[in-house]
Amino acid sequence: MANKQKKAFVYLWDRKAGVLEQTERGYCFSYDPEYLASQKAQPISLTLPLTDEPYESDRLFPFFLGLIPEGWLLDLTSRTLKIDPERSFDILLATCSDCIGAVKVVPIDEEND
Repeated sequence: MANKQKKAFVYLWDRKAGVLEQTERGYCFSYDPEYLASQKAQPISLTLPLTDEPYESDRLFPFFLGLIPEGWLLDLTSRTLKIDPERSFDILLATCSDCIGAVKVVPIDEEND
């Protein structure tokens, strides 16, 4: 069975800024073209400056890792949600649609895409 690709919209100040996805090769973050065209566009992170080129990495980008719980809170979260704490992307999708701060990560429902 093929590994299902997972995707999420990334919002900055409630504006859709881009899409983060887990791929067979790792991870990809792309800014939304409409967001880039806006005069109010700003990077979601200094490590992910505005560009129309996708960012690709074999590891989850450190900025997104910084959004998920750490330490005892990660342990509690992973036990409660029954997600292996090593599956950072799954924890990100499960917990970061209502993060503290300006950025939120909202899973994309493939069926209602």
